[in-house]
Amino acid sequence: MNGRQRRPLRIGGASGYWGDAPHATAQLLRAHDLDVLVCDYLAEITMAILAKSRAADPAKGYAADFVSQVIKPHARDIAERGIKVIANAGGVNPQACALAVRQSLAAQSIDLNVAVVIGDDMMARVGDFARLADMDSGAPFPDRAKVISSNAYLGAFPISRALDEGADIVITGRVVDSATTLGALIHHFGWSATDLDLLSAGALAGHLIECGVQVSGGNHTDWQDVGDLATLGYPIAEVLFDGTIVITKAPQTTGRVTKATVAEQLLYEIGDPGAYLLPDVSCDWRSVELEDIAPDEVRISGARGAMPPPSLKLCTTYLDGHRVSLFLPFYGTDAAKRARAVVDAAFTRAADILRSFNMPPIENQSVEVIGGGDLTGVRPQMPADEVCVKVAASHEDPKALGILLKSINGMGLATAPGLTGSGGVVARPTPMVKLHSALIPRDTVTASVEIGDKQIDVPFSPVEGSDVMTPATMVPEAVGEVMEELISVPLVDLAYTRSGDKGDKANVGIYPRDPRFLPFIWASLDETSLAEAFAHVLDDISGAQTQIERFYLPGLPAMNILMRAALGGGGTGSLRTDPQGKGYSQIALAMPVQVPKALVSAARAA
Repeated sequence: MNGRQRRPLRIGGASGYWGDAPHATAQLLRAHDLDVLVCDYLAEITMAILAKSRAADPAKGYAADFVSQVIKPHARDIAERGIKVIANAGGVNPQACALAVRQSLAAQSIDLNVAVVIGDDMMARVGDFARLADMDSGAPFPDRAKVISSNAYLGAFPISRALDEGADIVITGRVVDSATTLGALIHHFGWSATDLDLLSAGALAGHLIECGVQVSGGNHTDWQDVGDLATLGYPIAEVLFDGTIVITKAPQTTGRVTKATVAEQLLYEIGDPGAYLLPDVSCDWRSVELEDIAPDEVRISGARGAMPPPSLKLCTTYLDGHRVSLFLPFYGTDAAKRARAVVDAAFTRAADILRSFNMPPIENQSVEVIGGGDLTGVRPQMPADEVCVKVAASHEDPKALGILLKSINGMGLATAPGLTGSGGVVARPTPMVKLHSALIPRDTVTASVEIGDKQIDVPFSPVEGSDVMTPATMVPEAVGEVMEELISVPLVDLAYTRSGDKGDKANVGIYPRDPRFLPFIWASLDETSLAEAFAHVLDDISGAQTQIERFYLPGLPAMNILMRAALGGGGTGSLRTDPQGKGYSQIALAMPVQVPKALVSAARAA
């Protein structure tokens, strides 16, 4: 570490996804000592959407919200205060995004240096990847003619280099979400590629604020305690030169920053917490510790790092037939039973028509009765009087889906009673975009920084080692023999949870309300009980229990659950109502845990 700066750096997280609230930047600019503003717009689903946008118009394919919500209304304040702005708003067309930003700045007579990080776009090289199987499913690489985007995940050092070259605004395409924050920290503190613990800490800071208000009260298990949801405060990470992090939030806002809200976000979508692999560092966050130091201020320390993997993740989106979905409300006694009967009849009609035309059948379909237990996997004891059935299907031929839609519409009179309309919204078949994820050697990818009339290459250096870290397995101390009375308590009484996705894998993090609960939670939520609770969403690949892994984080303490083949393909390739597993935490919270009665009473009294 060359110690360029020792003063803390304060970074505000102004966007957690494309479409996040427009008032976030204004909130954060109320913090008088803000140094950097980072905006995260990209997810695997977003890349697919932006790729479709660019295919329709070569001038699009980026997050236009960045221009309209950040640059246009706030550029003058940002410029006057010397705040750096870093955003992955470039999507699949970062140079077009940079052009729009420069035009907005020129229209306001504001002079700021705009840099673009490129090199993630692999479309010109897709022919080189034809033999790559999907890293999770083993599926072959898609037909080159169907590919609409292919992007390697870049890291933080090109962002740091752009700032070194005098950039005020840095726009990237596909980088890992935490890279926008880590890039600012590398530039500010002068961290090098061998400062592995510091890089891991910086990546953790980025991970904590990359989803906006999720670390400051959004999606919190105890959501009713965070105040007005309309004015939740966006997060600020203050990072010290030694990698210590303090998370707080924008002033004059609702929300909460506590160990629980921070832990929920720390566990979010990380998979193995001992081997969270990034382009710049392999992170081990199992020993991370949290400390409440003031109201709405939590200190985080203990991140460890190892050499990064020799591979980068390559995400390729491609067209694969067409899809259609619609919602049909039913109400009245035993509405779920009637909804299922009507939809089954519609599929039977469609199958008969397709056979008569010698067309292939509809084999990929999804029917979920919302209110009837299809999302939770638990049938209500009393049949619901109001439900909404979500019908979705995909097919290579959009005409086949048109036949299905006509069959459903044709059930309007030949139906069980209680079916009602949805305001005249007409469902139509649309192209289906799927994701293929693979690994490519990092030394075959070169990132570049465009600033002014210069283009500066920032190549990845080769790394010795294996693609996957194999950290030592950790498990909590066994419960052992319990002499006192055990009671069954739902997990929600004992823990906080947060869930999300990575492709077709679902992630559920569990942070106990009292550390003494964790051994009992671990014992009760074993692979068998989890397989039973999530049986309705786990695809049958090799036995449900083998699809589930549990990880222990002794520092928090906490546990993380990873389930493979749990999202029906995941993202835009899934027909399910919850293709990203966002509600899976709610399924976990209903699971029973055997815990000593006296321990529960003592914790409640504390």
